[in-house]
Amino acid sequence: MRWDPDLLDGYVSTEIALPDAARMPDEPPDVEVVATLVRRDEPRRSRRAVLYVHGWNDYFFQTHLADFWAALGFDFYALDLRRYGRSARRGHLRGFTSDLGEYDEELDAAARVIAADHDVLVVMGHSTGGLVTALWAARRPGRVDALVLNSPWLDLQGSALVRAIGAPVIDALGARSPYAVLRAADPGHYARALHLSLEGEWDYDLDMKLSPGPPIRVGWLRAVIQGQRRVAAGLDIEAPVLVLASTRTSFARRWSEDLRVVDTVLDVEQIAARSVRLGRCVTVVRVEEGVHDLVLSAPAVRAHVFTEIERFTRGYVSVSSSSRPPAP
Repeated sequence: MRWDPDLLDGYVSTEIALPDAARMPDEPPDVEVVATLVRRDEPRRSRRAVLYVHGWNDYFFQTHLADFWAALGFDFYALDLRRYGRSARRGHLRGFTSDLGEYDEELDAAARVIAADHDVLVVMGHSTGGLVTALWAARRPGRVDALVLNSPWLDLQGSALVRAIGAPVIDALGARSPYAVLRAADPGHYARALHLSLEGEWDYDLDMKLSPGPPIRVGWLRAVIQGQRRVAAGLDIEAPVLVLASTRTSFARRWSEDLRVVDTVLDVEQIAARSVRLGRCVTVVRVEEGVHDLVLSAPAVRAHVFTEIERFTRGYVSVSSSSRPPAP
C-alpha cells in the first residue's frame, strides 16, 4: 500500500479502490469511486488505534483531535468516505448513497489496514458518520473495541429538514425518485459559527465542506431514515459506546451569537433519547455550550469533551497510563 503526502501537513493518505461501488446516473464512467484513508506521517507507535469517520458535507481536517488521541496513546486514522472530501471526484453526486450499508466496503478495508499493525480499534463517528459507524459496528461484532459518537444522527426527527417534510413522504419519494433534490434553505449559521473567514476559529477547505452544502437528494435521506429505523429497533452493539451531544439545539432562522454555543444541525434531545437503543453498555454525556461538531466548540468546551472521551476510554479500553492528552 502506497502512502502519499496528504493535503494536511504532517499527514499521509492512501486511496482505497472500490471497484464494486454502484455508479450513479450521469456520473462519468471513466471516473473511479474511491475512499481515502488518512494517518499521521510518523512510525506506528502503539498497538492501539482510532479510526475517525466524518459526517455529511464534511471531511477530516480536525488535526487537534488527532493530537488528542495520539497523546492518549493511540495511532490515529481518518476515513473520507466515497464522494466526500478527498474522495470526491469530477462529476460525482457529492455525498450520495442510497444505502448506508455500502460504506461497509471502505470501513472493512480501513479496519484491515489498521489491524495489520494494531490489536485494539476504537471507532469515532460524527453526525451521519456516527450513524454509519454504529450500523457497521453492529454488523461486525468483535471488530470494534469501543465506539465514540460525536452528535450522531440517530433519530428520524433529528433535524429540521425531516421535521418539515416528514419521514413517510421522504420514504415514498426516495423509492420513486432517489435523485430528486430537496430544496432546503441553508442560512449558513453553522459555517458562520465555525469558519475563520466568517468570524469562526477553523480554516477548513470550503470546497470540501461547502456552505451552503451540496444538494440533498431524497434517496440519500431515505437511506439515513432506514438506518435510523434499525437504531430504533435496537442495534445490540457489543462494544461499549460513548455518545456525546450538546445540551441545547436551535433551528433559528436569524443569526444571533447564541448560535455559537448550541447545536444548529440536530435535535440533541432526540440524540440522547435514542442513544440507549445502540447497545448493551452506553454512556451519554451532555456538553454545555457545545456546537454540532463538539470538537470544534470553544476551547474550554472542547477541553471538556476531550476529558470525557479520556474518562470513557480509560474505563473501557486499555491505554498507556503515562500518556496524557495535551492542554487545550
